[in-house]
Amino acid sequence: MTAPLLPEPIQHFKPGNPPRDTSTREHKRLREDADRAVNWKRWGPYLSDRQWGTVREDYSPDGSCWDFFPHEEAHARVYRWGEDGLLGYTDRECRLCFGLALWNGRDDVLKERLYGLTGPQGNHGEDVKERYWYLDATPTNSYLKAAYHYPQAAFPYEALREENAKRGVEDPEYEVEDTGVFDDGRYFDVVVEYAKAAANDTLIRITVRNEAPDGGPQTIDVLPQVWFRNTWVWGCEHEGCTLRPGMWADEGVGPGSSRIRTDHESLGRFSLHCGGNPQQPGMDPPLLFTENLTNTSLLYGDPEGAKQTKDSFGRWLIDGEEDAVSPRQRGTKASPHYRLTLAPGESATLRLRLRDDEAGPTEPEETLGTGFEETFRKRIEEADAFYATVIPADLPLDDLRVSRQAYAGLVWCKQFYHYIVDVWLEGDPDMPHPPESRETDEARNTHWRHLFARDILSMPDKWEYPWFAAWDTGFHMVAMSRIDGGFAKDQLELFLREWYMHPNGQLPAYEFAFGDVNPPVHAWAVWRVYKMTAERGQRDRAFLASCFQKLLLNFTWWVNRKDPQGHNIFGGGFLGLDNIGLFDRSQPLPDGNRLVQSDGTAWMAFYCSTMMAMAMELADTSQPDGRAYADMASKFFEHFVNIAEAMNTLGGSGLWDQEDGFYYDQLIVEDTTDADAGTPQATTETIPLKVQSLVGLMPLIAVETFKRERIDRLPGFKKRLDWFFKNRRDLAKTITSMVDDESADADTQRVRSDRFLLALPSRRRLEKVLRHLFAEEEFFSDYGIRSLSKKHAEEPFEMELNGKELSVDYVPGESNTHMFGGNSNWRGPIWFPINYLLMEALQRYGHFYGDSLKVEVPTGSGNWMNLHDASKELARRLSRLCRPDEQGRALFHEYFHGDTGRGCGASHQTGWTSLIARCLEEAKK
Repeated sequence: MTAPLLPEPIQHFKPGNPPRDTSTREHKRLREDADRAVNWKRWGPYLSDRQWGTVREDYSPDGSCWDFFPHEEAHARVYRWGEDGLLGYTDRECRLCFGLALWNGRDDVLKERLYGLTGPQGNHGEDVKERYWYLDATPTNSYLKAAYHYPQAAFPYEALREENAKRGVEDPEYEVEDTGVFDDGRYFDVVVEYAKAAANDTLIRITVRNEAPDGGPQTIDVLPQVWFRNTWVWGCEHEGCTLRPGMWADEGVGPGSSRIRTDHESLGRFSLHCGGNPQQPGMDPPLLFTENLTNTSLLYGDPEGAKQTKDSFGRWLIDGEEDAVSPRQRGTKASPHYRLTLAPGESATLRLRLRDDEAGPTEPEETLGTGFEETFRKRIEEADAFYATVIPADLPLDDLRVSRQAYAGLVWCKQFYHYIVDVWLEGDPDMPHPPESRETDEARNTHWRHLFARDILSMPDKWEYPWFAAWDTGFHMVAMSRIDGGFAKDQLELFLREWYMHPNGQLPAYEFAFGDVNPPVHAWAVWRVYKMTAERGQRDRAFLASCFQKLLLNFTWWVNRKDPQGHNIFGGGFLGLDNIGLFDRSQPLPDGNRLVQSDGTAWMAFYCSTMMAMAMELADTSQPDGRAYADMASKFFEHFVNIAEAMNTLGGSGLWDQEDGFYYDQLIVEDTTDADAGTPQATTETIPLKVQSLVGLMPLIAVETFKRERIDRLPGFKKRLDWFFKNRRDLAKTITSMVDDESADADTQRVRSDRFLLALPSRRRLEKVLRHLFAEEEFFSDYGIRSLSKKHAEEPFEMELNGKELSVDYVPGESNTHMFGGNSNWRGPIWFPINYLLMEALQRYGHFYGDSLKVEVPTGSGNWMNLHDASKELARRLSRLCRPDEQGRALFHEYFHGDTGRGCGASHQTGWTSLIARCLEEAKK
C-alpha cells in the first residue's frame, strides 16, 4: 500500500491564536508574486480535467453539448477553448500543456483523460467514473501531489455505459469499483508530483507502483506528454500570438536523458528534460512527435486528412502505425515513451523537468541529478512549514490529512477558463459559421455578449463542473483566504469587473445559462475574506470599497428584477437549490401564478445586513468619503427593515406560520374569471407551501451584530437608528432583540448593552425554528443539517395545481427526479455551503445572547446549550464527513446522504466542501 500522506503530526499553531510565523518560504513566495517581483503562479495545475462535453465546445444547433463533443472523440479531436489532461499542468494562459498518458496493454485508447458518464447517460446525471485524489498543494504551486489508480485489466468503458443505462432514478449509480477492475488491488497506483526550482523551472516526479499482492509482473506504458493548445487553426485574433508554435527533439544532451525543445511566440522557449527509464540504465527514452490536430480521416472519413494528429501516440503504440508519428521528430505535441514492467509491490520513478531555456544549466547531471531529489525534499518541508501556520495543532491525524487535502483540492481545482461569448456566437474566421440558431434572441447566453473570460478561475470540480458557478466561488474564496488571501480577493473582484458583470448589474451564474440566478452570497464572501485576510491588524480598505461600489449595482439589479410587485418579498427564481420545491424555479410558473420565496426574501435580507456591515466599516470619519458610507449604512438598514416587515407581517404574518413555528414559501394564484358570471374578475389566492426545507431555515442567516461604540461613532446613522426605535416600535419588535414580539416587556430582551442585534426572526421565532433545526427526526442528522425535514418521509407534501398532482418527499441521497438533470438533490441530503452559513449564524446569535438563550441539542434530549456551543456541535457533525481511507486519501463530495453521510454527486468538489477544513477547526475550539 502507498504510504500515508502525513505519516507523523507536524507542528501547528494553537487554535484561537494568530500564526506564530508568516515568514515561511511559501509566504515569501506569495509576497513576491503579489508584488510582481517573481511570477510564481505562472505555472500550475490549471489544466481542466474535462474539456469535452462543455458548453464552450458546443456548436450544435440545439445546444446538446454532451452529444456534440463526446468523450469517444476527445482523443482525436482538437478543442477550441481549452485543453484537458490527466493530473495535468500548464501555464496561466494554457499555451504549453503537460499531462500523463497511460496504457495497460489492454485498452483500445490511451488513458489521457478522466472518463465519466454524460448527463443523459448517468441515471443520476453526469458522473466521473475514475479513482483519483488531489493530495497536496501549496498556493504558489511550488509543490503539488496527486494520485490516480489505473486498472491492469481493460478499463470498463462499455460496462459502465451499459449498466448505468439500465438503471433508473431509484437505483444507485454503478461505479467503477462495482465493475471489479480494482479487486485484489490489481491496479497501478500512479503518483504525480511537481516541485518548482524557480518560477519557470518545474521538476516532475512520476511514481508508478504495481499494487497487486501476487501474480506475475505487469507492464504499463507511460507517456508524459507535452503539447501546445491549438490556437492557430481558428483564425482568431485574441490569443496573443499569430505564429504556429513548434517542438523538436534534442537528444544529444548526454546518456540516459532526452530533451524536447519548444518555441512559442508569446511564451518563449522551454524544454522538457526527460530522464532515463530506471529499468533501462544508460538508455535515452525514445521521443515521439505529432501535431495537435483533429484526425479528420477517423472522425469524418476525410481521405486528405493529416496522418500525424492528436491521437497519433495511441495509434503508434496500440495499433502499430509507425507513420503516425513524425519521422523528423517535430510537431506541436511530443512525449518520451517509458515502458515499465513491475512485479507485485514494485515501483519505479520517472524524472522530468520543464524549464525555461534561459533558466540555467542544461546538462543532465545538473537538471535531473542529485539536486532533483533535494529540491523535492525542500519543497515538501516548506509545504509542511506553511501548513503548520494554517492548520491547528491539536487536530487528530486523520483531521490533519482531511484539512491538508481540502486546501490542496482548492489549489488543484484552479483552471484556465476561456470563453468569449461574442466570438462563440459569431464563429471564427477560418471555421464554418455556427448554426443559424445562434442568431436568434433565444440562443444560449446571447444576452451576455460582453462576457470575456480568459483567466485562472476556481472551479467547483474540474471534471463535473469545469466551469465557474458564481455562488460556489464565494464559498471557495472563504476557504481559500486561509492560504492565499491575495488570490481570494482578486477572484472576488474579478466577477465584479465589467467583462463579467452584466451592464445591468447581474452576476453571471454558470455557462449553461449565465442569466440564471444564484443566491447573492458575493457580498458575504467579500466581507468574510476582507476580515480574514487582515495582516498585522491592517485590513484592505481599498478592496472592500472597490467591491462595495460594484455590489451596489448588483443589489439594485436584484431589487428591480426580483421584487416585481414592489412589496419587498422576493421571488428570486432558481437560487441554486435545484429541486428543493414543487416547481422548476428557474422557469415561470404556468397561468401567471407567482412564487413568493422564503429563501429568496431571506437572501435579500442577508444581502442588506452584509452591505450595512460593510458600509459601517467604510464609514470611517477619518476618510473623506466616510459620511457617504454612513448614509449607505442607513439605506441598507431601512431596506432590511422593509424586507423584515414584509416577511414577518405582510398580510398578517408574512411568510411565518405561527402554528408550525416555521417560514414557508407562498404560491400566489391569480384567477381572472368569475366562474358564476363568466366575466373577467381578478381574484388572488395565497397558498402556503408547507414544505419544511432549507427554504424555511434561510431566514436564520440574515443576522448581524454591531458594537454600540461603532454606532456611536456615526452620529448621523445613530440619529436615524434612534428615530426608528422611537417611531417604528411595531417593526423593531419583529426584527431586533430590543422588543419581544409576544411580550410588552422590552427590557427582557436587552441582553447585551454593548451590542446591537439585527436579525429577521425575533427571539421567540428563532427559538421555535431552532426546535425544528436541532430535531434529529427532522433536520439534524448525525452528519449535519438536512436540506429537507425527515418528517416528509412519512408525511410527503402534496397538492394539486391545474389538474396536476405535485409532491415533495424526503430523498436523503441521489435525486429520484430528473428536475435539473438528476445529479443534484436538495430534498434530504446535507449540503456544506448552507450548513456553513447556518453555523456562522448560530455563532453570531450566540455571541449576542450568550447563556441567556439556550436550546436543546438534539431537541428533546434534555441537553441544553447556548448557541455558540450548538454551532460547535454542528461543526463536529459536519467533521464526520470526508474521512480518509486506509491510504490517508480523502474525497470531497458535492453533497452527502442525509442519514448515512455517504458522499453523493461530484466526488472532487473541493470548492465549497473545502469548508470542512474550517469546520474541523471550529469543532476543536
